[in-house]
Amino acid sequence: MNTFRNPQGIAAPLAAYSHQAEITGPVRWLVISGQIGMTPTGELPDDPVEQLGIALDNVTANLEAAGMRHEDLVKLTFYFAGEVDLQRRRRRMGEWLGDLRPCMTVMTVAALATPALRVEVEALACTEDIPATQRSEQQ
Repeated sequence: MNTFRNPQGIAAPLAAYSHQAEITGPVRWLVISGQIGMTPTGELPDDPVEQLGIALDNVTANLEAAGMRHEDLVKLTFYFAGEVDLQRRRRRMGEWLGDLRPCMTVMTVAALATPALRVEVEALACTEDIPATQRSEQQ
């Protein structure tokens, strides 16, 4: 069971995230390496917000491959190389997150693995220790 909280006595989150996630019960973890904004066919758009959308799609594909759902995400780390339009970035992240409020860290870094990469997203997911297909049948 994943429980997200924003404790009293701490400033409210600045965006769509939670300050903490408590994980209890028999669980299964998934650690997702940094996902970049490259399509399966090797396309890498110049626009960093387009790269962000592709990187988020890649996180989703990793979740699905492990039999997990979007709601199983507990932590996201975003790396942005250089300036990225803040409003467009927040809008794209908000579209993908919906009502989900995982723990989150957002960083601007000098560079990523190659100069063309402008975005990388790491993720950590946790779910009950039963396959997603069985979980959906129980709901």
